[in-house]
Order: sequence, then structure tokens, then C-alpha cells
Amino acid sequence: MSPGAAVAPIERVFRALSDPTRRRVLERLGKSPASVSELAAPFDMALPSFVRHLAVLEESGLVRSAKVGRVRTVELVPERLRSAETWLQRQRSLWERRLDRLDTYLENLNENES
Repeated sequence: MSPGAAVAPIERVFRALSDPTRRRVLERLGKSPASVSELAAPFDMALPSFVRHLAVLEESGLVRSAKVGRVRTVELVPERLRSAETWLQRQRSLWERRLDRLDTYLENLNENES
């Protein structure tokens, strides 16, 4: 893909999910919204590095944030996770059908050899 090419929303979601730090942030946000400092506390990294992880999550649409006064609060956007789940389910169904057909073929082949 060229540097200027648009990235599909699902690609952004999977890119965001590819990092263990970002997955842990999403797990934490599954409990309740949290401030950036609360989210950053368990991680051994500089705040600017952590904020870059949050930016990737926000760009993917998996989280949204709002600033009230000096505190930025981040919350999960579950609808975006559902889009990834739907894509994965379609892939799983496709492969299950293919494996079922292969299983049937092999059973028939085995019966014909007997």
C-alpha cells in the first residue's frame, strides 16, 4: 500500500489489536472509562509513548476520549469491536464449511477404498 493510500477501518482495528499494550488497555476499558493517567499507570513506559498507543486506538475507532478540565477520559467503543468480530466469524464459517466438505470427501474416499 502506498503511504498516502486510505486504510480500511477493519485494517485499523486489526492493527490496533496487534499490540499487547493496546489489548490490555481495551481489556481495562471493558470495565469502565478511565483517565489517561489511570490507564498508563500499569505500564512501564513514558507517557508520550503510552499516549501514542491511545492515538492508535482512537484512530481505529475502538476508543474515544473527552477532555474535561485537565483530565482526559477514555472509553471503549464496542461497536468497532463488533466489526472485527463479524469479519472473524465470516472467516470461521467459511473455513468450517471447507473443512466439512473435505471431511465428507475423505470419508467417501475411505468408504470407496474399503
